[in-house]
Amino acid sequence: MNTQPIVYVLSDSVGETAELVVKAGLSQFTNGDYKIQRVPYVEDKETIDEFLHIAREKKGMIGFTLVDPELRRYLNDQSKTMNVEAIDIMGPTMDAMERVFDSTPRLEAGLIHKLDEDYFKKIEAIEFAVKYDDGRDPRGIARADIILVGVSRTSKTPLSQYLAHKRIKVANVPIVPEVDPPEELMVVDPSKCIGLRITADKLNGIRKERLKALGLGDQATYANMERIHQELDYFNKVIDRIGCEVIDVSNKAVEETANLIMRMMQKKEI
Repeated sequence: MNTQPIVYVLSDSVGETAELVVKAGLSQFTNGDYKIQRVPYVEDKETIDEFLHIAREKKGMIGFTLVDPELRRYLNDQSKTMNVEAIDIMGPTMDAMERVFDSTPRLEAGLIHKLDEDYFKKIEAIEFAVKYDDGRDPRGIARADIILVGVSRTSKTPLSQYLAHKRIKVANVPIVPEVDPPEELMVVDPSKCIGLRITADKLNGIRKERLKALGLGDQATYANMERIHQELDYFNKVIDRIGCEVIDVSNKAVEETANLIMRMMQKKEI
């Protein structure tokens, strides 16, 4: 090639898909000596007209990804009228899928980026739940969307992971009479905290099963009723100090508790 190729990438989203395809094509013709100008968020015919004229003057071409059928049609028609080469990168693929799958496309720009963003938010929340599980690092309390507070075996960890898959960042704090709760828990917004309450009998049964699973006798202090009442009394004192809402998890599955928490969060956002 005698002149540096220039391609204008028009998109109704950020234009990454179109740019990657154009770069792949250009790599077959140059050694990186080309220019790509990305034009994101194209929503009107005026922008299309502007860059068709520029492409014609600069002897360049256009690559585009537009999901709006009217804008796609307009760009294709105008490019032929103006004798500007324009490549519809997304259109033929969508048309073929519509025929084969007998389904109408959503025609919503930027969906792939929304899906990617959703995925990464989920991963971030899962990693957060692991990092700030069981009071491991109290600094997570200030950064969390929700802080779960409860004695041992109130499903804090599985509940944190379940909520993380809903893109909610959760820290959980165990309550033990011999250990003062972290100071961060006393200064954080109480509306972000949720106490997980459980009856003594239910907790006793859960802890006995846990001890059996570990190959230990069920007479250990961990499952002792006197000890359990002591822990629950201390839990109630801590919750009163925080002034947060409480959910009784005695007879609730993790999914049920999680749904309650998400509904509580939605109400606060209204």
